[in-house]
Amino acid sequence: MNSLFHKQPDGYRETIEKGMAAVYQFEGPVWRGSGNFETEVQRLKKALDEGDAVVVGAGAGLSTAAGLTYSGPRFHHYFHDFEARFGIRDMYSGGFYPFPDDETRWAWWSRYIYVNRYVDAPKPVYTELLNLVRGRDYFAVTTNVDHQFQRAGFDKTRLFYTQGDYGLFQDARGLIDQTYGNEAWVMAALEAQGFVQNADGIYDVPEDGKISMRLPKELIPICPDGSEVAMNLRSDDTFVEDAGWHRASAAYADFLESHRDQHVLFWELGVGANTPVIGKYPFWQMTADNPDAVYACVNFGEAYAPRELQDQSIVIDGDIGDVLKAL
Repeated sequence: MNSLFHKQPDGYRETIEKGMAAVYQFEGPVWRGSGNFETEVQRLKKALDEGDAVVVGAGAGLSTAAGLTYSGPRFHHYFHDFEARFGIRDMYSGGFYPFPDDETRWAWWSRYIYVNRYVDAPKPVYTELLNLVRGRDYFAVTTNVDHQFQRAGFDKTRLFYTQGDYGLFQDARGLIDQTYGNEAWVMAALEAQGFVQNADGIYDVPEDGKISMRLPKELIPICPDGSEVAMNLRSDDTFVEDAGWHRASAAYADFLESHRDQHVLFWELGVGANTPVIGKYPFWQMTADNPDAVYACVNFGEAYAPRELQDQSIVIDGDIGDVLKAL
């Protein structure tokens, strides 16, 4: 970590430590809620209305509920040629495919970035969430990298995107503590492949269906110093935590500290098994440490809480969009 940021609070690592502590503290059976949808929704509404603050922890399930699926029609529409040639079946697995050259690899990534970062989600789930927390003292921490919180209008000073952003490039070596916006490059790359803007200003496959799977060599992205770029996504120790990332991490730590003994709702939305130590387990630990806190888990198929926190927990196994509408 750059020494410039050593003196700032580090909400990311501080809460991961809490999450690791929770792993050892809560090893027993879990509680999966009452099973009564209406009752649990009303309890969640009461916790929202009566709380001093709300901490939202969002995982991939929130974006899935918003329609940002990585397979199916969205994938087929934008990647049918990659599917036919390479046998790729979804966007996620395609991100690891060993493409034959950089021209093809960056053509893939330009489309991937565009549909998951520069286009609004098909369903207004993020907007509905914002309407529920607007006017409340809230903070949102997310492992999602699709920028949908920002697109919906969330206050960026109340948001911490821990794992990066599809809209940012970084030095592939991880040696430069700086990131680079890629919007202009993405649009140029789409046009170079033959995508055209439709009446809504969205880049789409042309009527004749002719698109290229390769970029011109001059469109392969590079850093300002000429070095190789990579996506600013946390996958190994080369991930760049830039100044904006550190400001957000510090803001998260400050928010938690300022509400440490208050009536706080820790509201988990769609956190799966990949990153529970960021948005699930720390919420358990912070709820256990504060008798006035409430933990709420809304997650389709993965909704549960430690049995020890049953009296402080709200558990709803259901579609996040349905829950937000009910609220």
